[in-house]
Amino acid sequence: MMEKSLWSGAGLLLVAVAAAIPGMAAGAVTYPGEQWQTATPEQLGMDAAILAQARDYALAGEGSGMVIRHGKLVMQWGDPTRTYDLKSSTKAVPHDTYWSWGLYDSVIVVIPSLDIVASRAGKSMSERRNPHYAPIEPFLSPIAQSGKDRGKWPGAPYPASELIRAVEWAPVDTIVRRAEGSDNWPITWADDDSQYAAYGDGWGFEPKSDRKLSLGLARIAGGPENFKGVNICSETVERAGDDKAGPKASGMLCVDGILYMLVRNVGNSQIAWSDDHGANWSRCNWKFETGFGAPTFLNFGRDYDGARDSYVYIYSHDSDSAYVPADRMVLARVPLDRIRERKAYEFLRSFDDVHRPVWIHNIHERDAVFVNPGRCYRSGITYNPGLKRYLWCQVLPESTDTRGPRYQGGFGIYEAPEPWGPWRTAFYAETWDTGPGETSTFPTKWMSEDGRTCRLLFSGNDSFSVRKVIFLP
Repeated sequence: MMEKSLWSGAGLLLVAVAAAIPGMAAGAVTYPGEQWQTATPEQLGMDAAILAQARDYALAGEGSGMVIRHGKLVMQWGDPTRTYDLKSSTKAVPHDTYWSWGLYDSVIVVIPSLDIVASRAGKSMSERRNPHYAPIEPFLSPIAQSGKDRGKWPGAPYPASELIRAVEWAPVDTIVRRAEGSDNWPITWADDDSQYAAYGDGWGFEPKSDRKLSLGLARIAGGPENFKGVNICSETVERAGDDKAGPKASGMLCVDGILYMLVRNVGNSQIAWSDDHGANWSRCNWKFETGFGAPTFLNFGRDYDGARDSYVYIYSHDSDSAYVPADRMVLARVPLDRIRERKAYEFLRSFDDVHRPVWIHNIHERDAVFVNPGRCYRSGITYNPGLKRYLWCQVLPESTDTRGPRYQGGFGIYEAPEPWGPWRTAFYAETWDTGPGETSTFPTKWMSEDGRTCRLLFSGNDSFSVRKVIFLP
């Protein structure tokens, strides 16, 4: 028999499969008391990765939900105390729907404001079709279907932020541009109160380098209104070669006075470090062997002050090349005192029932921390302690200008309470009012105490470009 209950106080329609359904033994069902008993997907023979896809898709509708099997809570998300409009929930309830999806050995969870959500243990989402209603393609490209209406931010892969209600940009003519002819610009705030950045395919700040570099280094002193950039000459880090032919930096970090750099275009990517503020550099004897083609560090405050824990986090689009967009972003972490040790790295695999990350050491089992099919590209991420949010800037790969996004294109800003999400859109533009560059980030040194006033550092117009922004919470 089929047990159905409406938990109206939480705004959820929960449909659980009971003992008479094939594959479920009588007596195996546990009915809840005041609190649900919990179990992992693996303990109940369910696929955690597929459930995570369902959860992420559900979060696109800004609702809440839960997955129950054998009377045990396997996964939940959103705020269960809120009520929602169950617009199309009845579509998932008719008897023929269960059998057309073959959900005889699992559960159906109806997510408020979404038409259909389902899971089936051990089956990929692409194997199933509902002949009566919509196909289940949304799971294959969660929340990021072409033309998806995100309301305030049309086309964005995630729903609008509930914390940041508006983003006010300073006029284009107030953008400060320095080091013209040089791009990239990953940056970090070091222990000596300076910021250190790397540039590519250029000559850096005035007085410029006497040769064009694919990888050069600079020190930036001062505030956002009066900063001064000075090139750092170092034969141990400088490299030459245009575009794909030359190594380039995609991430910078300072921890305990040591500068770390993520270098791309060297066969995936590699880590270098300097213990004398950039004068001399060494490189690890290993590289990321798959994915992580354009990785970046998550930056906190000065010399990694204010970090949430004892780990360093690294993000990248899931491609071996910095020049090939991907469907998803991936995430790695490493203890901050073991950054140079490859065996110390862990990779995000999935999430547990309360959205805590599950980490694994095998890079080949990594999974998505962010999804936007065909549009995941280069990015920069920092923590804003005033807003208590992680701000992730991601450039869209498309451009109508032959010179690329440096002169025309779009980008998004996504925020989350944790390094792994859940993500919300704070700003999104398919075409920004100026070229967003190929990289962008919010330097932590240039954030106001309340977090509302920041500067975006981006490589627009092939320069070290700085634009004031105000977040209205």
